[in-house]
Amino acid sequence: MVLPTILGTGIIVFFLMRIIPGDMCLVRWVDYGYDLDLSLLEHCRNELGLNDPLYQQFGRFIAGVLTFDFGVSMWTGQPILEELELRFALTLEIAIMATIASIFIGIPLGVCSAIKHDTWLDYFVRVISVGGMAVPSFWLGILIITGLLIGSQRLFGEPWMPPIVFVSPFVDPIGNLSQVIWPVLATGYRYSAVITRMTRSAFLEVMREEYIATAQAKGLVESIIIRRHVLGNAFLPVLTIIGMEFSFFIGGLVVTEQVFNLNGLGRLLVDSVLYADYNMIQALCMIIVFVFVLVNLIIDLSYAWLDPRVRYS
Repeated sequence: MVLPTILGTGIIVFFLMRIIPGDMCLVRWVDYGYDLDLSLLEHCRNELGLNDPLYQQFGRFIAGVLTFDFGVSMWTGQPILEELELRFALTLEIAIMATIASIFIGIPLGVCSAIKHDTWLDYFVRVISVGGMAVPSFWLGILIITGLLIGSQRLFGEPWMPPIVFVSPFVDPIGNLSQVIWPVLATGYRYSAVITRMTRSAFLEVMREEYIATAQAKGLVESIIIRRHVLGNAFLPVLTIIGMEFSFFIGGLVVTEQVFNLNGLGRLLVDSVLYADYNMIQALCMIIVFVFVLVNLIIDLSYAWLDPRVRYS
């Protein structure tokens, strides 16, 4: 189903780009402040291939998808893969770090909340998780930036802000960490709350199963029951949520990137829509689809490893 999904999505993306209103050449003309000249406008469309028959444009698009060559940006004239290189690295790093933070925070809290359900610890964890789901990531990011400005002003006498230009972790790990740690905290808290609630619900559901009662009746220690019988079965829906959240990080943090002034894939997608850059929009949409399909495939294959009852024929 991987190839049909990618092909079907590519067809939808391509034709939607041609249906929605907008003209990249017209946007470029107005943005540059030139007087509208129909002959030059037509020349721009011919140069970008917008006047070619639709089947030719579609053929070039499908060939680019299959060879992973998306051509050049209609707005900047630069190869799209070069435009995506740094932005994808930044977004991928934030997605990985936020996912790891969410897992290490959400799963232990969810397990503790389920084991100690209807106690003060359970109520405390539930309040924290509900707060994390209710607070938007971008609003939490604004609070973080405000706290950094006020705190640094009072402590050091001058305001401090994270670096704006992306620095690779292989070049300057400290500078890179000082830039990405704040959006990671803002987004990680939100999605750790989702994982916490899912872990608690799945954990409680498994603990009510008959085989858990049988294991308890046999006198097994609670820690052994949890480790051998509960965690593996309760982790399947949690794994699905983790995969979905990771896929969302790729291209879904538009507002958060704007708050922290990060030039990631989400911000690039918004700019491409404003400039009616068909090639860039199509490339970004297909990359997001690739990530979703790949992550879902990995999750589906991991089900059989986690649960022997799951088999794929």
